[in-house]
This record gives sequence, structure tokens and C-alpha cells, in this order.
Amino acid sequence: MASSISQGLLLTIALAPLAGALIAGLAGRLVGNRGAHLVTILGVLISFIGSAIVLKAVAVDGARYAGTVYEWANVGGLKMEVGFLVDGLTAMMMCVVSFVSLMVHVYTIGYMEGDPGYKRFFAYISLFTFSMLMLVMSNNFLQLFFGWEAVGLVSYLLIGFWFKRPTAIFANLKAFLVNRVGDFGFILGIGLIAAFAGTLNYGEAFAKAPELAKIVFPASLWGGDWMLITVICICLFIGAMGKSAQFPLHVWLPDSMEGPTPISALIHAATMVTAGIFMVARMSPLFELSDAALNFVLVIGAITALFMGFLGMIQNDIKRVVAYSTLSQLGYMTVALGASAYSVAVFHLMTHAFFKALLFLAAGSVIMGMHHDQDIRNMGGLRKYMPITWITALVGSLALIGTPLFSGFYSKDSIIEAVQLSHLPGAGFASFAVVASVFVTAFYSFRMYFLVFHGEERFRHKPFPSEPAHDDGHDDEHHAPHDATPHESPWVVTAPLVLLALPSVVIGFITIRAMLYGDFFKDAIYVDAARHPAMSRLAEEFHGAAAMALHGLTALPFWLALAGVATAWLFYLKAPAIPAALDRNLGPLRKLLENKYYMDWFNEHVLAAGARGLGLGLWKGGDQGLIDGAVVNGSARAVGRLAGVVRRVQTGHLYWYALVMLLGIFGFMTWRLWPYFGGLIR
Repeated sequence: MASSISQGLLLTIALAPLAGALIAGLAGRLVGNRGAHLVTILGVLISFIGSAIVLKAVAVDGARYAGTVYEWANVGGLKMEVGFLVDGLTAMMMCVVSFVSLMVHVYTIGYMEGDPGYKRFFAYISLFTFSMLMLVMSNNFLQLFFGWEAVGLVSYLLIGFWFKRPTAIFANLKAFLVNRVGDFGFILGIGLIAAFAGTLNYGEAFAKAPELAKIVFPASLWGGDWMLITVICICLFIGAMGKSAQFPLHVWLPDSMEGPTPISALIHAATMVTAGIFMVARMSPLFELSDAALNFVLVIGAITALFMGFLGMIQNDIKRVVAYSTLSQLGYMTVALGASAYSVAVFHLMTHAFFKALLFLAAGSVIMGMHHDQDIRNMGGLRKYMPITWITALVGSLALIGTPLFSGFYSKDSIIEAVQLSHLPGAGFASFAVVASVFVTAFYSFRMYFLVFHGEERFRHKPFPSEPAHDDGHDDEHHAPHDATPHESPWVVTAPLVLLALPSVVIGFITIRAMLYGDFFKDAIYVDAARHPAMSRLAEEFHGAAAMALHGLTALPFWLALAGVATAWLFYLKAPAIPAALDRNLGPLRKLLENKYYMDWFNEHVLAAGARGLGLGLWKGGDQGLIDGAVVNGSARAVGRLAGVVRRVQTGHLYWYALVMLLGIFGFMTWRLWPYFGGLIR
């Protein structure tokens, strides 16, 4: 395909972070801490500049790229290759990933200062960026799977970065195992595509999608016929449920907070959790052919959006509040995918990346200012001590709850409207879930905001925890003063906050027309408007970003968000006795939420215990009893017994052998002549 985008530029964008990671990781002792952060920041900066050039070429000049860089194997006509596909979806993702990663790299200089794993951390996050870029730039399923597994591996390393802390090791192992469940479905989906389409290339597979839609599996275990395309899409989406933390494979994401705050921001905003949303949007030519798969996506997203939001309402760890917010917002994106509003889903992915990275980094700044106390009940009144963190956190919170004119408003309200226009059976429940989640989101967001930045200064005359700034598993001899005062973070922390706050305000207003109703995604996302009319109906109702914001002031979501903010203000600033009374009177409900719907208990005591019991049974009964006991040892014992009998015949005496031979000859002759003698007798 003719294009003004050079292959060399794309290779530079992808490989620059990898080069930085290798230098910081393998030559860290030579370059030192300063060299490690400079080389990795330079690599990500090169990627961002290159991505911006590509975005300009795609959006303004209409450039595209689809080609193979290197074919490393050909097995029975199935090509294994490294290649790139660059269109509007890819270019947008490249810019989001590289920009957010750049902000996180700069922020990390201040946050991880003094940590013994400083160089290792920079190597990991740069490798994370490379892995995500390879995922979003791929033109084939094999490279997609490489990037998919690479982000999973690096997230495992980063969540357990402080590897001497038992909770971090538990969290990264939990993330790794849960994602293996999702990845099992993902690789099954890829395998079905390779088997029935005979290719791993996106374009070739999508061209054969109508043929795949005609293939039906005969009566299944559930008693009905299954379309192949439905099975493929559900398998692929199970992979997305793991990576993008959808119910019930969401359980790893809150525990990922055990990693340092910069990686929490990178995982939740621009890399791992967005991979599943991006993948389903990229596979839109397949998903559009299966209403059953889309309905499954829609319902799972709705459950995640609403019920994970409820969990955010009771969290007291500042990072966990933001983490459950991520789960809920990922549910919104998944609902949009199920409603065939793929462009709305990735639009929310983009806006969410900016304000969620902002909120996580602001939370990290608060943690630094509070001498690494993360409990919001020990904060309050920080506005006057941390003015930059305060105002940027407010911007992020306003964007998150969908305040008109802020970026989150345009993407979030578009999702709500799109699902209301969907004709799928699950659209009614999904519509209720995303509308109800507006109040829930506003409540927990501003509960955190008010408790942290306003009200009584609860940190006064209270010793801060003795946990070290960057816990490497050892006790720290330095303890904060008994009456330590919070402080604003250094410029390497606050500068990324300001740079992320700007797009959190304006990016939605600027880009909504092009991304949702223009040609930006025209050849990247396919929608069958006749069967799934949500986007075409949305386009009829859109009259500009300003008009949408004005209309938003009169719409139900705005008033629900306002009610959530007002309720949080009343409960936590004016009448704190109300939530205390609710806690006492709603004990069973609060216990249900505190135990996270007992999903962890179920996984540990039912699934894991069942798997251990099954394994023990197969080991004792199957391996030791049947295989070792009956087959291997049993056959040996049978041979031994038979040999004992035969040994009695083998005496070694010649007369005995002669007698046996004579008896044998006599028996043989009797058998052969019996019919003749029998006839004579009769």
C-alpha cells in the first residue's frame, strides 16, 4: 500500500524504548541512575515525537501503512511475520501510549528517588512501553499475541517490583495466573482463526470473515448449534476480560496497587488494561457478525461498570479508590464495544488515559506529601499545602465524573447514548448500569477529593507510618517527625500533572467530531449500520461539541453526577455522622462490599481448592493408584507371578522335558484325531 509513512520511522518508534530498556537494564552500573532515566526518557520521547508525526500524516494527509517488516517462518502456507498496520486507530493508540509513558517516566524521577531498584524500574517501564507499542502496531495475530504476553510479563515484574514484600509477590502472581485464564481463551480464538481462515494476517482474516460466519458447529454440549464466528469472538473476548479486567477476571487489578504508583498509572491508563479494548475494536469486522458475542460483551461490561463502582465507595486507600474507578470505566468502554460503538469505546479509552494517569500521579504526589501514608482518613485540608496537586486532582475528578466541557463528558455521555440506541437484548440492563454508575462514580470520586483536600486536617498531631518511601522490604531507620507537615512535590512530579491536566480538559472537545462522526476511524473500524444502528443514530443527533455540552447540562447524567458530588459533600464535610450511621445500620451490605462480593474467597476456597483437590485425586488415584499401581507396578507384579508359575515347569531335567514333549504330542494327536474316533464310537 502506497504511503508516506516510512518503515524506518515505525521501527524507530517501536524499538527506541526497547533500546533504552536494554541500556538501563544491562548497563545500569555503567550509566548510573541519571544515565538510566535519561536514556529511557530519550527513547520514549523519540517514540512520542515519531508517533505525533505518524498521527499528523494519518489525520491530515490520509497516509496509511500496512506491510511486513520480516517474515521469519512459513509453515504450510501460514506466515509468521513481523509487520505493522498503521491507520487512525493505531496512530491514536501510539500517541496515547507514548505520551502517557513519557509523563510517567519523568514523574518517576521524583517518585522513585533513592530506591535501590531505580535503574531496574526504568528498564521495566521502558520495556512495558515497547511491548504495548508492538501490540497496537501489529498487523497480524502472532505479533499481537507477542505484545499481549509481553505486557503481561512486564506487569508481573512491575507489580512485584518490591519483591521482598509478601503482598507484592502475592499480587503479581495473582495477576499472572488470572491473565493466564484469559489468555487461554485468547489463544483458542487465534487458533480457530488460523485453522479456518488459514492466515494470521488481519486483512486476510477479515476478508474471510463472511465465510467464517457461515460455518456452524453441530449440536454442542449445551444442546444447540454454535456459529464459528461466535465461538471465535467469545474466545477473543475472554482474553480481553483478563487484560482489561472485566468481571469475573477483574480480581487482579485492585491488587496491582502493590506496585509503585508510576506503574499503577501506566497499567491503568495507557498500557495493559487498554489492550483488551483496543483488540476488540480492531476485531470489529469479526464481532459485527455475531450478535450473541456482542450481547455477551455488553452484559459483562455493564456488570463491571456498576458493581466495581460500588466497591470504590468504601475504599480508604487512595490508590484503590482510583483503581476501582479504572475497573468501572473499563466497563463503560466494554459496554460501548458491545453496542457496536467501537469508536466511542476507543474515544473513551483515549480521554480516560489522560485523566486516569493524572489521578494516579496526583494520588502518588499526595502519598509523597503525606510521607507515604495512603489512608484518606488520615488526610484532609491538603489544598493549602499542595496547591498544584490539589487543582490538577480536581481537574481529573471533574473529567472522570463527566462534567460538561471536560474530556470525560464527551466520551462518557456518548457511551450512555449509544447503549440506549442499541437493539441487543442486554441493552436495557446495560443502559441502567451505565446511568446508575454516573452517580456512583461522582460519589466515590468526590468522597476521595473532599477527604483528601478539604475539611479537617486529620494528620496533625499524629505520627506518620514508618514505612519507607520506597519499600524494598526492609525497615527504614528514618522515621517522619511526630508532627511532620505535608509538602508539595518537586517539579518532576508536578510538571507531568499539569501536562496531563491540559488534555483532560480539552482533548474531548477538540477531537469528538473527527473521531466519532468523521473519517478518522473509517478504515480501522467496521460497523454494520443496518444491524447495529447506534453510531448512525448518534451522528444524526450530534450538532457540535459546544451544543453537546449545553445539552448535557439538562440531561439526566449531569444531574446524577451533581447529586453524587452533593451527597459526598454532605456525608464527608457537613454531616459525617450520616455515613457512620449507615455503616452501623447496613453492616451486612458493607461486609459484602469489603469482601469484594466474596470473589477472592470463591476463587481461593472453591476454584483453587477444587483444582487442588482434583490434582490430589488425579495424583493419588490416577497417577499413584491407576498408572503406577495398576499399570506399571501391576503389570510388573503380574509378570512376576506368571514367571513364578513358569519357573516351576523349567526344572532343568532332561527326562522332564522329554515327558512334557510326549504329553504335548499325545495331546496334539488326540485333538487332531478326535473327530475320527468320535465318529467310530457313535
